[in-house]
Parts: sequence; C-alpha cells; structure tokens
Amino acid sequence: MEPSWIAVAGAALVPLGLVVAYLRARRRRAAHVAPPAAPPVDRLRQGLLSTRRRLAAELEAALGRGATEPERALKGLEEALVAADVGVRTSAELVARVRTRVGGAEIRQALQEEMEAILGVVEEPTPSARPWVVLVTGVNGVGKTTTIGKLAARHAAAGRSVLLVAGDTFRAAAIDQLAVWAARTRAELVRQAPGANPSAVVFDGMKAALARAIDVVLIDTAGRLHTRTNLMDELRKVQRVIAREVPGAPHETLLVLDATTGQNAIAQARTFSEALGVTGIILTKLDGTARGGVAIAIRQQTGIPIRYVGVGEATEDLRPFEAHQFVRALLEPDAPAGQFA
Repeated sequence: MEPSWIAVAGAALVPLGLVVAYLRARRRRAAHVAPPAAPPVDRLRQGLLSTRRRLAAELEAALGRGATEPERALKGLEEALVAADVGVRTSAELVARVRTRVGGAEIRQALQEEMEAILGVVEEPTPSARPWVVLVTGVNGVGKTTTIGKLAARHAAAGRSVLLVAGDTFRAAAIDQLAVWAARTRAELVRQAPGANPSAVVFDGMKAALARAIDVVLIDTAGRLHTRTNLMDELRKVQRVIAREVPGAPHETLLVLDATTGQNAIAQARTFSEALGVTGIILTKLDGTARGGVAIAIRQQTGIPIRYVGVGEATEDLRPFEAHQFVRALLEPDAPAGQFA
C-alpha cells in the first residue's frame, strides 16, 4: 500500500524540525557567550585615564612650543612630568635624555622611547621549579590579598595547581578573603587561626606543597604586626623557613605597591628591597589615581622591575607589565569624540 500524504509530510518535517532546534540552540549558546575582552592596551588606557588627562594639557602646551622655543618646551615638559608624579629626579633625567636627542616636534617620540628604555623589557616569569614559591609582601591597604587571588587565577588558567598560604595571621579578614579566592580559583589553602605564628603557617604550607606536588605556592604576609616584633624581622624569618623546606625558594619575592600613594611608594620599595631582596613589583590601583607616572620613578630609582599592574577590580585587570603599552597609554592623546584611538 502506498504511504499516505500525511506520512510523507511527517517524514519531511522531521529533519526540518531538527534544523530549527539546532539553530535555536546555537542562538541560546551565543546569547550566553561573554563579549570578547577589550585589547590590553585599551583597558590600560582606561586605567591610566586620570594620569593621561593630568599630563595631557601641560604636555601638549610644552610640545606646541617645541619648534620655536625648544628650551622652554623642555622646561614645560619637565613640569608636566613632575605633575604626573614621575618625580623630580626621574623627570629631570628624562628631559636630559630627550635634550641630547631632539628638538621641536620630535620631543614626544623621544620621550616615549626614553620612558620605555627606563622601564625596560620585563617578561612574565614562567615557573621553572616545582613547587614554584612566590612570597608576596606589602603594607596593609595596598590590595595584597586580592592581588594574590588574581595571581592564583592566572596560574590556574594556565593549567597549574595552586596552593595559597594565609601567612597574614594578624588580620582575620585577610584569612577569610584568601579562603574566598581559594574557592573561586579552585586553589588549595593552608591556614591557621588568627594570631598564629606566621612562620608556622608557612612551614605547614611548604610541607603541604611538597606532599601534594603543587605547581605554584602563593604566600600572603602581614603588612603590619600588632606586636613589638619588627615586621622585616618577621618576614626574613618567613623567608628562612621557606628556603629551609624548599631549597632555592622563594623563587620570587613580589612587593605590592599602591599607585595612589605616589612617591611614598618609592620609599616602601627601598625598605622592603633592602630587607628581603624584592625581585619584582606589582603596582595596583592605577585606575584610581592621576599619579601613574610613579611607575617610571619606581623603576628608575630602585632598579626593581615592575611585573604586573592593576587597572581595575576584575580578575583580568591584573596584567603583566609591558613598557611599550604602558607608555603609549600614558602619552598618546585620546582620539576625538566619535573616533577610535
């Protein structure tokens, strides 16, 4: 018996229905896909907006005089750099370098190149030992614990196992905050009760990292002690415990600095570096200050490379420092309204 027209139509509609269902599913998945992140230089430009605006007016005025009054232009340039918290000493050094090279309209390009030369090429370290132990230091209020959480997220995204060590036992909030980041990044956590001996917590952390074959260990530390014990003495003791349990560690000693403190950050960098041998700096809160030029002063006056910069609250707003992008974001004028930079 020949199939009825209803059966034929039904058979034809089955693949059509599958196609429609497939297209609807694709639309639903597309609706849930997060928009792509802005290119790094764009996010950095946004973070350095206050600094760039503070610098722009005086810089443009100085450069405008470059062709006819080069010395006056250079004097204005130095004043503009000081206003952006590049610092008197570093601003004078930059202008002296520019003076030997150019005059007139070439000032901006020369300034950009000299800033990049001071900041240097800094590559994000790749862990070459297991466990790779990173001691994170800094005074209270600079965003140290949050920065550790963001570093954990970076390492986890790279496929590395991470252990967080809550060595700031003098602040219960710091321990709790690190526990939140551990859960968020699926990192393991070693902690003790508030007030515990920091060196004992770090000792437990090193033992746990070795026993569990952890790839990266990130250690939080106190920024201020609530006893008469000297902070630097306590941090040096922590370093000795780390080195005893994991030869060659800590592989990095990072110092977190708050960009909003301006030139005071340089004094902090010197103090911590003299005591602990800081290997890199993380400069946070660049999006909340017009003092972003301090990054150049820190590098020039301490010689310590800037490893990361923080330009916002999101996890991805902690980014490896790249001198060329940073200087472009600092110096290049914003595009007119309706245009892209």
